[in-house]
Amino acid sequence: MERMPYSTDLSDGQWALIEPLVTAWKQERVSRSATGDPGSCDLREVVNALLYQNRTGCQWRLLPHDLPAWSAVFYYFTLWRQDGLDQRIQEILRCQVRERARR
Repeated sequence: MERMPYSTDLSDGQWALIEPLVTAWKQERVSRSATGDPGSCDLREVVNALLYQNRTGCQWRLLPHDLPAWSAVFYYFTLWRQDGLDQRIQEILRCQVRERARR
């Protein structure tokens, strides 16, 4: 069952910008893991949950129940910070903003 979108959800265009980075990160992580298990979380939904938490300032445990479990969202947030994925995403978005502003 599909959930109703939140105003903080990524658009398809926004997801298209960062999806290659997230997918590459996931593939690299799976290749390093002992089990080779890719996990079952939809990473777009994890990003949506992070955007929701960032915008609303809610506590992790108070994320809406139609988003991934708070523990999974926090787990990915922590890994992405450790691996620098958050910085790579920020750089892609910063470059896009600068290109649009022609700087």
